[in-house]
Amino acid sequence: MIFLFIILAIVIFFIAASGIKIVRPWQKALIERLGRYQRTADSGLTIIIPFWERMIKVDMREQVVDVPPQAVITKDNVVVAVDAVVYYEVTDPVKVTYNVADFYVAATKLAQTNLRNLVGDLALDESLTSREVINTKLRQILDDATDKWGTKVTRVELQRIEPPTDVTEAMHRQMKAERDRRAMILEAEGHKQSAILKAEGQAEAIKKVADANKYEKLTVAKGEAEAIETVFNAIHEGRPTNDLIAIKYLEALQKIADGQATKVFLPYEASGILGSIAGISELLKEKIAPQKGKEAKK
Repeated sequence: MIFLFIILAIVIFFIAASGIKIVRPWQKALIERLGRYQRTADSGLTIIIPFWERMIKVDMREQVVDVPPQAVITKDNVVVAVDAVVYYEVTDPVKVTYNVADFYVAATKLAQTNLRNLVGDLALDESLTSREVINTKLRQILDDATDKWGTKVTRVELQRIEPPTDVTEAMHRQMKAERDRRAMILEAEGHKQSAILKAEGQAEAIKKVADANKYEKLTVAKGEAEAIETVFNAIHEGRPTNDLIAIKYLEALQKIADGQATKVFLPYEASGILGSIAGISELLKEKIAPQKGKEAKK
């Protein structure tokens, strides 16, 4: 009798212990009573009625859905292999448990379908350069579609968009040609800038030489002008007579006559000057004759 009592106590203990549940910090627990949803339990110690109630634990952490690769035809009829990764988190454990049978499979198929539609509306070049646009649009579509499932799509990342081998090789050749073209343009631009700088340097040097020559000529001309002005002022201040001018003219003619030329051209005004010289000769004769008479008498 005592043995049966001990066995019964042990059975009751294990039954009671089976009703004690622990919910982890990142979980929430759905408690059903006889197949009907009863309540949601937070993290910590939770007690349920054995055989009457059962607990379904839901992970509330951010989850990852790996969308497998699939062949997609782009707008310009190029077949590319595309795969993506979808990140989501559960916002309502009740909806994610009762509104969808298998959220992972449903999200995968939904992502594949919409990814095929988005890439199919783009040309190959656009699809390769519009990853952020595709990510944003796909995240918005999945977030709206999975809202009734009690989840929120946080972000979507395209893992790869891979064209066929022949298309990839053609793209590589195109990129190489484009890089070569840019290199040639940069080299030509460098030569152009070098030629421009060289021409500007030469022009600056010529300008400086011209300025130096101009300054030299201006300085010489200014000096000559000052010399002429000085001589002119000295002549006028000395008040020269025609006799002096005639003598200076004769000295100038003497220098001209000393040249190697076979012909000598006298200016038109020489006749007047020569007349002055004749007058001077007569004047000198008049002055010299009386002096000779006086010397003869003596």
